[in-house]
Amino acid sequence: MEWEKQLHQLSDRLSYLKDIFPGKHEEDIALLESRLSAVRQKLETCSQEEAQADMTSLEDLFFFIECKLEDKLTPMDKVRIVRHPQRICLRDILENVYDNYTEIGGQGEHTNDPAMVIARAYITRKRHGKVCHQPVLVIGHEKGHGEEFRNGGSAKPWGNAKAKHYMGVAETEGIPIHAYVFTPGGYPLEDYPGAAQQIARNIYEMAGLTVPLIAIFSEGGSGGAEAISLADKRLMLSHGYYSVISPEGAAAIEGRLRGGARASADLVERCAKDLHLTAEDNLKFGYVDKIIQEPVLGARPYHYEFFRTIRQEVIRATDEVVLAARGLAPLRAATLRRFRDRELNLDEISVRWDLSRKARQRLVERRQNKFIKASHRECQNRRSIMGRLGDAWSEQWWEIYNRLIYDFYHRNRRTFANLLDELGSEWEMVKLRAMKPWNKLRRKPVAENAAAEEELTTLSEWEENDRSGWAWVSDKAREDRAISCPYSAKRGCMDMWAPDLYNEFAGVCSTCGHHFPMEYQWVMNNCFDENSLYEFNTEVEAGNPLSFPGFDEKIAEAKRKTGLKSGCITFEARIDGVQVVVAILVGSFRGGSVGVAEGSKFVAAADRARRKRYPFIVYCHGTAGIRIQEGTHGVIQMPRCTVAVRRYIESGGLYLVLYDTKSYGGPVASFLGCAFYQFAIRSSDIGFAGPGVIKNTTGMDIPPDHHNCYKALSRGHIQGVWDRRDVRANLRQALETMGGRNLYYR
Repeated sequence: MEWEKQLHQLSDRLSYLKDIFPGKHEEDIALLESRLSAVRQKLETCSQEEAQADMTSLEDLFFFIECKLEDKLTPMDKVRIVRHPQRICLRDILENVYDNYTEIGGQGEHTNDPAMVIARAYITRKRHGKVCHQPVLVIGHEKGHGEEFRNGGSAKPWGNAKAKHYMGVAETEGIPIHAYVFTPGGYPLEDYPGAAQQIARNIYEMAGLTVPLIAIFSEGGSGGAEAISLADKRLMLSHGYYSVISPEGAAAIEGRLRGGARASADLVERCAKDLHLTAEDNLKFGYVDKIIQEPVLGARPYHYEFFRTIRQEVIRATDEVVLAARGLAPLRAATLRRFRDRELNLDEISVRWDLSRKARQRLVERRQNKFIKASHRECQNRRSIMGRLGDAWSEQWWEIYNRLIYDFYHRNRRTFANLLDELGSEWEMVKLRAMKPWNKLRRKPVAENAAAEEELTTLSEWEENDRSGWAWVSDKAREDRAISCPYSAKRGCMDMWAPDLYNEFAGVCSTCGHHFPMEYQWVMNNCFDENSLYEFNTEVEAGNPLSFPGFDEKIAEAKRKTGLKSGCITFEARIDGVQVVVAILVGSFRGGSVGVAEGSKFVAAADRARRKRYPFIVYCHGTAGIRIQEGTHGVIQMPRCTVAVRRYIESGGLYLVLYDTKSYGGPVASFLGCAFYQFAIRSSDIGFAGPGVIKNTTGMDIPPDHHNCYKALSRGHIQGVWDRRDVRANLRQALETMGGRNLYYR
């Protein structure tokens, strides 16, 4: 019976090798298969001693070949290791890493989203010879390993909402959060609250959490991973991956595949390599802080010693974050640094995980600075050294100037003015009461109120609009042809002449109000004061930080066709004299995708608006998401830009987002979707993933209006739908009625 159990384990290991190396290393696998079969037959007739010797020899052979194949692992092999059913899962970690736990927010399939598991757990340590239990909140994806209801670890919107809710609970209780990322990506469902909207809320929340947050990556797929991983420390399992898209998805895009066609194995292998998705790549880029070394060919549930390694590393990471935030305990901090890669039983070291108010503030500031600085070296900036020094000096000058003018002078002046206003109101009330008897004795002649009566009863005069036409007209207006509205059969719309439609009608059907797509220049030139635009950061260019094959040519072609250096334009402008900072995501530049250059320009624009006390307006002319050819350099822009937005909003500014055309993917699920004020131009589409991606991911056919802006309005993603012709007036109204305390014109 003992031999049968060992043979069964070896058979599972052989099956595992076949799964993660399909069509590869066939000689080694065939050797193991033949030796396993021979030993199984021999055990029926041999003695106990011979059986023991054969089993030892066979296990040594398995270990030797596994070590040999470990050295030959490709990035795609690691992806298959992470996806394999024998891979460790979150439940294994809860059982073996923590001393006790209770699952909350539902259990098994009886929960609002079984793919997202939440548990209250504790770690037992010794403090001054006494045993103490340190509570933590554990959040993570459960892939299921055969449990289909868990949806392979792809959390639905309400699963991410559950994670956000319990993050707030952990903050209230002052306990650390351990987040385990085991997801191929978020489930692209736009039912309430909406995938993109909820991920954006999660990222925004984590940017300001005042408790330590540690993230451990095994499988990190784009936005689904970012929903729980904006952390103080990011650890990654050595065979894990963290990527903007799956290798198969990248291969489908690179191979221009349509209709569910599958990419070749060679193309998928090449894309996995070009995406630089391994733990070593992400450590080099600085997007993870440490790699946790796994057993040969990946961790499986029977690797009990590895769970002890995970326990030590998450304790170490939590200790380091807490001690860094406190700024005290230099001996323990030095000990942790000194023994970083040596054997050290952290269960025997005393570190309290609660933080004071000031320590919590330092914790948040350190976390935000970490993500703001991420990827800044990967950006192509043609600005000269003297120009950069000049920019730095200008930034400091504006910071000092605005602190003096707005924080000191205007604030004190407002306080004094408010005091005078209160005293004046009280004096008016005193006069009114004192003069009340005298006013009753006075006669009021009718002629006295004649002018006021006439003003109230006569019609007001019509104020002519001083804008006789649009400042910028689309090139489509030069086409001499008739255009049919797509709703003509349903709503009886008449054909329109192109010069009228794209000129005075501003691309809007005069019958039903359908909005035809327009260039970004329409909003850029018609919604702001004439000659008020001043563009900045023009030297920042989109590049190819991963040296992705063939992408330099594609970027050069996009620059040539659009005349832009990146897919983001940042400038200062005025709306009826009110100064604003504007960022535009240009849909015609690589689909409006966001990479390092776009993220850097966005962060700089948000910081400029914060320093100058200007409103910050983002016009999303269209975005296809994160630029996949930049890998994690692109996906890190989601938390990075969200941190910049949160800093701006908390400083008291007005952050307003306006969507147009088609807006999907990472930007909507992060720094756009987290805005308090979001609006859309009619006929725009908003969502986490396009119809094709949803079909390939879920197998579901969605209705044509699934992403329509009115659907987004109904589930609360946006706060209003605007007619294109009213954008300027609505922006002016927003500046008058919305925003915080820190705008200079307030």
